[in-house]
Parts: sequence; structure tokens; C-alpha cells
Amino acid sequence: MKFTTATPTGAGPAAQFTGNVWFDVIVAGQEPSRVRVNTVRFAPGAHTFWHRHVLGQTLHVVAGVALVGTRDGVVFEAHPGETVVCPPGEEHWHGATPELFMQHLAIWETDGSDAPETTWLEEVTEEQYSAARTRSA
Repeated sequence: MKFTTATPTGAGPAAQFTGNVWFDVIVAGQEPSRVRVNTVRFAPGAHTFWHRHVLGQTLHVVAGVALVGTRDGVVFEAHPGETVVCPPGEEHWHGATPELFMQHLAIWETDGSDAPETTWLEEVTEEQYSAARTRSA
């Protein structure tokens, strides 16, 4: 068994996030594990850019209401205790509602290669972020 030291909280870079976002690395995939886990906190209105993960991503909502958008224009709401699974290669974005802070656990894996596990794409437009929401899939 091994205890690890917490890393300092990081700010989400402006090239990947709109608004104020902070993250704490929980698990960084020490060999042979390839899993990554971050606690991510979004200020009201903050959200990611479009992106995709080689092996998919799982989001577990801890506080607030998460918005998760897909390329077909659907924006899902996820509430505390709910988990959203984004399949491998699916382009998506996620973040907070305009009214509330939101916190989730982001869980994803690498494929063991030198290729990036996440491909970051363009910024989410205001129209995409503000689209009508649906409660669940």
C-alpha cells in the first residue's frame, strides 16, 4: 500500500476551458495502471471546449448540476450522484449551469501509447451552451 501526496490545485487552461475551472489530480495512472481521476470544479457558466477521449470518459457529479453536450445538439443535465459515460471518441463538452457551481469526478484512461488520451477541439459557442436541456438519456 502506498499513500500519495496531494498535488496543488491547478487552474483549467484558457485553451481548453471557458470561465473559471479548477482541478485536483486524484490518480495520475502510475504503471501498470492507466486510469486518470481528477476532481474538477466549475464556476457558474464555466465549461470545457469540445473534446474527445481515445478510451472514453466517465463523469460522476458530486455537486451542482452538470451540463454535458453532444455534437447532435443535445445538452443533458446530470445531478449529484449521477454518472455520465462518454464513449470512446465521442466529441462532447461539460460544465456548470449559468446559475450554480458544479463539481464532478472526471475518470478516463490512456491507451499506453505516447498519443494523447484527450484531443481538444474548438470552443463551445454560446448557442451550443445555451441550447435547450434534457434531463437524461
